[in-house]
Amino acid sequence: MVKDQEFLEKKASYCLGLAKKLGATESSVIVNNSVSETVNFRNKKLDESNRSDDLGISITTYIGKKKSSISSSNLLDDNLNILIEKCVETTKNTPEDEFNSLPDKDLLAKEVRDLDLYDDTHIENDQKIDYLKELESAASNDKKIVNTESSFTQNKSNFILANSEGFCAGYKTSSFTASSVTVAKDEKSMERDYEYSSKCFLKDLDDAGELGKQAADQTIRKLSPKKIGSEKIAIIFDKRIAKGILSTFASAISSSAISRGTSFLKDKVNQKIFSDKINVLDKPDILKGLGSRNFDSEGVKTDTLKLVDQGILKHYLIDTYNGKKLNLKSNGRCGGTSNLYFENGNISFKDLLNSKSKSLYITETIGHGSNIVTGDYSVGATGFLVENGEFKYPINEITIAGNFKDMFKNITLANDLEFKYSTNSPTMMIEGMVVAGK
Repeated sequence: MVKDQEFLEKKASYCLGLAKKLGATESSVIVNNSVSETVNFRNKKLDESNRSDDLGISITTYIGKKKSSISSSNLLDDNLNILIEKCVETTKNTPEDEFNSLPDKDLLAKEVRDLDLYDDTHIENDQKIDYLKELESAASNDKKIVNTESSFTQNKSNFILANSEGFCAGYKTSSFTASSVTVAKDEKSMERDYEYSSKCFLKDLDDAGELGKQAADQTIRKLSPKKIGSEKIAIIFDKRIAKGILSTFASAISSSAISRGTSFLKDKVNQKIFSDKINVLDKPDILKGLGSRNFDSEGVKTDTLKLVDQGILKHYLIDTYNGKKLNLKSNGRCGGTSNLYFENGNISFKDLLNSKSKSLYITETIGHGSNIVTGDYSVGATGFLVENGEFKYPINEITIAGNFKDMFKNITLANDLEFKYSTNSPTMMIEGMVVAGK
C-alpha cells in the first residue's frame, strides 16, 4: 500500500527545515509514492505481470531571486542531508531571475475537498487475469481478428506538497485502467484499432466483454479501405480525435507559450476565436474526474475557469513564473488543465452526420502536425466516407490540413459529450478543411 500522509509530511517538513537552516530564503518540496500493478495478455495468453513501487522527492530552493531544484528516490535522512546541501549550494551559484518566487500566499489552497478520487479496493492478480481472459475472448471472437493485446493496471498514489510559506497538503488518488488492442486481416488489408477504459473506482470500469467487443468491431470495420481524391470537405472528428484539437488549444493558451510569444493566440484574450456557440471549460472539482484536483503543482487553488465564453477567449492557463512575466496572477494551472472540455452543442450525432451530403469521419490521425506558433495543422488520417448520414466505406492514406484560426471558427459540436478522459469533446465537425488523397 502507499505511504500514509504522516510519513510524507514528516519527510517534507524535515527538508523545509534543513533548507532554511542551510540558507534558503524560500523552498518547496513534493514527496510522492505510487504503487502500480499491471498484467498484460497477448493472444489470450498471459504475457507479463509486474509491480512497481515508486517513492520520490523533489526539492526546490530559493535564495532571493535565485532558484534550483533537485530530486531523488532515496528518502533516507543521510541522503536528504546531502541532497539539500547540494541544492542550496547550486542555488547560490545560479544567476538571478526577477520572476523566480513561490506563489503569492493568498492564492494557496486553504482546504482539501473530498473529490472522491481514491478507491481502496485492491484487485488481486487472479482477478485481473480473469478480467483479461474475458476481454481477450470477446476481442478475438471474430475470425478476422488475428492478433490481440490487452492490459489491466491498478495504480494507487499519495503525495504531499509543502512550502516555506506554511502550505502543506496532499491526498490519495487511484486509477484502474483496462485496454484492448486488436489487429484484423482480410484479403485486402490488415488494420489495427483499440479501446480502453480508465476510472478512479474499480466498480466504474467498463465491462470486460463489452470493451473487447468494441475494440474488435472498431478494427474490423476499417478493413478493405479505399482511397479518395483531393478536395475541400467537411471533416467530422470522432470524440477520441476531437479531444486532441482541444489539447492543442490548451497548449496554445499556456502562459509559457504566451510569455515566449510562441503562440498564435498571443494577445487574443477578450477576442472572438471560436463561433458564438462554442464554450470551453476547465473544471477541477468533478467528482471522480480523471483530471480533478484541489490545487495545482505549486499549491495554488484551482477554481472552474470558463476559458471560452460564446466564442470569446477569456483566460490563459497561468502559473506563477510566467504569470509574473505577463503581469498576471496565477489561476492555478501550473502543470496544465484539470478536466478540460467543450460544452455540448445543440445537434445530435445523427443530425450532425446528416448535416452534409458528403463528409469524412476521422477515427485516427497519424503524426504530430499541430504548430501552435503559426496555427497550422496537417496530419495523416484514416476514417470513413459519409454520404447522406450513412457510413459508406473506410478510407486511408489521406492528409487533412487547415489552420486553427479558421478551424476554430468553423466548428460545430454534437450533444454527445462524455467524461471518459481528463480532456473531453463531443463529436466535432469542421467545415472547409483540405483533404489530400490519391
